[in-house]
Amino acid sequence: QLQLVESGGGSVQPGGSLRLSCAASGATLKYHAIVWFRQAPGKEREGVSCISGSDDSTYYGDSVKGRFTISRDNAKNTVFLQMNSLKPEATAVYVCAAKLWGLPYGTSWSSRGLYDYWGQGTQVTVSS
Repeated sequence: QLQLVESGGGSVQPGGSLRLSCAASGATLKYHAIVWFRQAPGKEREGVSCISGSDDSTYYGDSVKGRFTISRDNAKNTVFLQMNSLKPEATAVYVCAAKLWGLPYGTSWSSRGLYDYWGQGTQVTVSS
């Protein structure tokens, strides 16, 4: 049912900004918790940010808190990830994933097993 397509990746210099989009089709995204993961070669998959589908609570990984902002545009059926003050270590493939309804109480939002629907990813490269 739910299909997710990421876009907005590219190359940027350190300190620059990008806005990633996670566009949904086949279902209404507002009823899903949406998470952004990122993974670079040789590194573990890292939870970047999440927005809940039950109460719209937002969550951020410690490494991006204060610099990244997740938001939802219900009219566009899209979740955005605004990334500011980008650092080279942000270089990775960014993937969005979804879980119907909200997050189970007391469950870590960055647990990969929670999410049923996954996009294909978009490459972000931060270099000088």
